[in-house]
Amino acid sequence: MTELTGKYGLPLEVKFCKKCTMNNQRPASTVEFKQKADEKKKTLAFDDEGVCDACRYAEKKKNIDWSTREAELEELCNRFRRNDGRYDVVVPGSGGKDSVQAAHMLKYKYNMNPILITWPPALYTKIGRQNFEAWLDAGFANYTYNQNRKLHRFLTKSAFENLGHPFQPFILGQKNLAPRLSVLLDIPLVIFGENEAEYGNAIEDNEKPTRDNKYFSSEESISDLVLGGVPAIELIEKYDFKLSDLEAYFPVNPHELDRVGTEVHYLGYYVKWHPQETYYYSVENTDFEPNYHRTEGSFSKYSSLDDKIDWLHYHTTTIKFGIGRATYDSAQEIRNGDITRAEGISLVKRFDGEFPEQYIVDCCNYMGITIDRYHDVIENFRSPHLWQKKFDKWELVNPIWKSEV
Repeated sequence: MTELTGKYGLPLEVKFCKKCTMNNQRPASTVEFKQKADEKKKTLAFDDEGVCDACRYAEKKKNIDWSTREAELEELCNRFRRNDGRYDVVVPGSGGKDSVQAAHMLKYKYNMNPILITWPPALYTKIGRQNFEAWLDAGFANYTYNQNRKLHRFLTKSAFENLGHPFQPFILGQKNLAPRLSVLLDIPLVIFGENEAEYGNAIEDNEKPTRDNKYFSSEESISDLVLGGVPAIELIEKYDFKLSDLEAYFPVNPHELDRVGTEVHYLGYYVKWHPQETYYYSVENTDFEPNYHRTEGSFSKYSSLDDKIDWLHYHTTTIKFGIGRATYDSAQEIRNGDITRAEGISLVKRFDGEFPEQYIVDCCNYMGITIDRYHDVIENFRSPHLWQKKFDKWELVNPIWKSEV
């Protein structure tokens, strides 16, 4: 029987995982350069026992022979290692804990020569900038691609107004820039830190060490590409941006990747990735620091700290999918054994969906809109099957703390 779906193709019946705090409204990763306003989302799968794919994969990780995986990593490094001292691996990142650990381990444990690649946030937070500088101070060189700021600002506003997704321009560059520079620099190996599939994509996405090329490579013509919900052709013909400005947001031609032999891997496939341990590693081996205070919308202080737009991102996911930052953070900490499910539910009840007061003015000023306009826009993206208005205040119809008996 076909499942009934609502806005964005989300299941109308909200189900919570029996092991964590995530629910079946969580969308999987998408191909960002094709995303349109009417896209139907593929959502987190649950098995017959009511357990989500992310929790099942977390169980599976406990039985992985990590010594064998590490031997595979050494083989990979040896296959691409350059013994003349030239750079031999591209490590993308902006100075968060995952990219810090990946670069540090590759250089100081596996004796590789990493070059860091950064697609910088639109609006660096103070702690994000501080950690980026600390990353470089740990002994690394870096290429930073500073986008056309007029274009990036336009795309951020367009992605917010058309898709309810102000973070999309950052994600586009985050996925595309490293393989693109792999081609330009003739360095075939690219290694990211964690695999985002661990948090809820199809479980088979975790079975392989490489990122699926569909997220960063395509032969499609410019007429098929869409950025911030605006056709790329229209960005040129109507808004007068140049192809040269747009190219960094586009997928890489697969023939160029084949010519260089580019392979995009996750260190998290070879090394057991535990976000809290990754944070400790970064603190112990570099001058990485946690946030100065609790991160709005969550209880955490160590993840997704770099970009002020990230605060808006988690607020929009709350409006669209009923899933805020505390849900994302608590679900992964439960899977990794750092907190219990009961503790996670309490944290979600207390912090999830907090309005992003800290950076809302900066972000609205960046997009050239008022805060009233921000409120008007997000209402267009609110999923009606998830929300109800009581006494002039929006509430979730089915929050996790009321569904658990």
